[in-house]
Amino acid sequence: MMELKDRRLRSRTSGFRMEFRRRDYSAEEQGHVLRRSLSDHHPLLPPSPSFNNQVVDEKNGNNDFYDPLRGLNAEDSASVEEKDNNNSQVSSKEWTSFKRFLMQKFPVSKMISIASMSDVIIKSSASFRKSSESSHLEEVDDPQRISQEDVKVITGHEYVSRLHELKDEINRAWHAEDRVTALKLTIQVAKLLMDTSVLQFYPTLFVLATDVLDMLGDMVWKRIQQKAEFSEDGTFLCSLPEDFKTSDICSDAKETCNNWFCKVGSIRELLPRIYLELAIFPCWRFLLDKPQDSLQRLVMMARGVVDPLASTYCRLYMAHCARKLPLSDIAGHLVTCVNDTKILLMRHLSAREDGHFSDKKRVLVSLMEPSIEYIMKCIFENTSQSQRQVDSVLLELGLGRNQEDLYGSSPCVSLVLHHLLKELPTEVIKSNFVGILHLIELLGFRLSESRSKLDIVYSVVDKVIQAVAQYDRLDQYLRVVDAYMDIVLQNQMDNHLKTILEGISKRACHKEIHEDELESLESILMKLLSHFTDLNDVLALDHFLEILDVMFGNPRSNINMHILSMATRTGYLHDLSTIQLLFEISQSLHDVIDFGSMKDDEYQQPLRLISRFVEMVDCGTEMEQHLMFLVECRGAFGSINELKETLVHSSNCLAIKALKDGRKHLTFVKSCIAFSEVTIPSVLEHVVQFNLYIETAEVALLGGLVSHSDGLVVSAISCLECFDLTDGSRTSIDAGGMLSSIQKLCSLLVMFPGNPDEGITRFPNSILSLINSKSWMTPRMKIRLFCGIILLLATLSQNKLPYYPYRAEITGNDLLFFGDPSYMHEIAALSECVLQNLISFIEQEPPKAAHGTMALEACNCIASAFVKFAGS
Repeated sequence: MMELKDRRLRSRTSGFRMEFRRRDYSAEEQGHVLRRSLSDHHPLLPPSPSFNNQVVDEKNGNNDFYDPLRGLNAEDSASVEEKDNNNSQVSSKEWTSFKRFLMQKFPVSKMISIASMSDVIIKSSASFRKSSESSHLEEVDDPQRISQEDVKVITGHEYVSRLHELKDEINRAWHAEDRVTALKLTIQVAKLLMDTSVLQFYPTLFVLATDVLDMLGDMVWKRIQQKAEFSEDGTFLCSLPEDFKTSDICSDAKETCNNWFCKVGSIRELLPRIYLELAIFPCWRFLLDKPQDSLQRLVMMARGVVDPLASTYCRLYMAHCARKLPLSDIAGHLVTCVNDTKILLMRHLSAREDGHFSDKKRVLVSLMEPSIEYIMKCIFENTSQSQRQVDSVLLELGLGRNQEDLYGSSPCVSLVLHHLLKELPTEVIKSNFVGILHLIELLGFRLSESRSKLDIVYSVVDKVIQAVAQYDRLDQYLRVVDAYMDIVLQNQMDNHLKTILEGISKRACHKEIHEDELESLESILMKLLSHFTDLNDVLALDHFLEILDVMFGNPRSNINMHILSMATRTGYLHDLSTIQLLFEISQSLHDVIDFGSMKDDEYQQPLRLISRFVEMVDCGTEMEQHLMFLVECRGAFGSINELKETLVHSSNCLAIKALKDGRKHLTFVKSCIAFSEVTIPSVLEHVVQFNLYIETAEVALLGGLVSHSDGLVVSAISCLECFDLTDGSRTSIDAGGMLSSIQKLCSLLVMFPGNPDEGITRFPNSILSLINSKSWMTPRMKIRLFCGIILLLATLSQNKLPYYPYRAEITGNDLLFFGDPSYMHEIAALSECVLQNLISFIEQEPPKAAHGTMALEACNCIASAFVKFAGS
């Protein structure tokens, strides 16, 4: 039926000429305007009292309303299972957040040294393959040489990728019922944690390896749970409650569970054996009603790990796995872990040191700190409301019960004290306020968490500022003032703030800044920026810019991003000195960006901030100054593709702003158009480039620059001719965006004055040629573009166009070619050609549902554009 209609339509059009429908756009606009009527009441005003009186009293009807406040009384008997689930979810989220923190604080090194025991990381490569016999002979001849040769070097990226591959292999082996292979591979992953030769990489290795261990533990748990709930033939036995007992577990499930612990217990190496048992530690619930009793054995076993970094992270994983037990009192076991770690730290810190060993010691302590912080948080998560439990923990930590014992009776590591004070309940801190005053840094951090009496705060800060003024070393000075910065800012101690900044500048501006000092500087400046709402208040502080200049690396980039974010979220930027400063900050931020990793989210944020800064600059009446600023930005940030689009938009906005002031700025408008013309070709994406050409052509047309606009439209069509979606980037968004852009071009051509020398329908002809020559255009896209050209030509045929350019001196085609028969003849001829193309294309499409939809769209277009077919 559809093919018959197409043939009839084709036979009719071959012998008839078309007549365009006459349109009166002003009358149509009036006819479509909604009728307006006066209203006695404002729709946004509150309802009148009479309306409120109509509300039915809830006591007189059936009240099914659920009151959430009353509902709490009815749900006081909430099950223990729900509480356990909530605690489990919270601990899981905290662990995920903690692992992300570890990965960010200690990024992956570029090169990693792999010991001989880590061959699981290196795939069977010829460069690393060596026979066991030759290796044994070489080891007998020269043990030192073979130990050096056994160390291989690979990139950190390859190491991480191999660990991800191992995780996938273990998962596949498990689901293929090859659980022996899954266990062997997991043991190999656990053995990687024995190698601490690359200190900075160990936290990343820990995160990736424990992900594998957690996955195995979860799979073992689910397997045993399935055996407890289903028989061997798949018959459902029971559903285990959250608080199940060992008496609820069948013998088959217990035997399977016991076998797994026996397999783990047969591992020769101590550290992998501990990690594997911790991974399946929750499975002790199937064998014991009090599985936490087995935790003490693992705590004692961990003392056999002599490496301080490996043992500390082992205890960290122990705390994570122990939290999976429901309603378990694990604080005592974790306190033992902290005490053991404290002994290792004291032994390590008290050793004789030289320059190299001092640097290594500092790195080791920084690597161990996150584990101590996490374990301390686990200790106090269930004891924060009980003074008796807090006192018990303090005693076990060797810190005594009274003020004197708290800081002086037993040797302690400041790192442990730091995180102890961080997690202690506020009441304990207040009761020992005077006794721990000498711990200046820790006390400062704690005081900033809550409001204290002003006279106490002032007296403490005065003494601290006097004491810290005696410090010559920058790192000591920064640690203390960082702790008290929040207090100084919250209580508006401007004099102390000035003194602190002056002290930092004096100690930092003429010396080399170390990494730990950079972290403290970053913390101090971040607190300053977070406290003030107006960036100008921060920039007005004495010595702030001097301190900023001495920073470098990631801390400097973080501060720069915070400054840009603060500057651009409060509105447009008008002050020229502030703009220049932010430009220099953007340059500094741009110079440290690794454009080889542009897809990484960490690099996308600074690029967005720089683009946002350029967009928010507004020099007011100094438009020439603003255009010069855009030129400088193009030179400084030319490698940021997204910024080029912002530059063209800003330039076009400047041109529109100048046009509103009249013809006196016409030369400036030409400069803006020229800037855009030069910038657009450097934009990488063809769709964006095409849109910018159309936008700039429209601005040029509004300014009366017909020749510029003509050239921009030619460039836009040339851009379309170079556009190709066959390079693997073809998406529906690209096609839809391109269709909308070409339709916008057709709308712009309505205002475009024709040129008889080059052909009145030159641009529609170019679009038609483009449609027929590009294979990437979808059938629906071609149909709509054919219809767009027909509607454009129908509009150009009217006696009065629907809209005109902003400048009155540009004459529209309706006046330019009024009464010219050649004009109408050329439009009609092209319309007939487009219509023939449209019908032929629909005919060629296979008869599907989409075929009928496209034919319907074409019929609607023809009915809208033409009134009838008259005899020729």
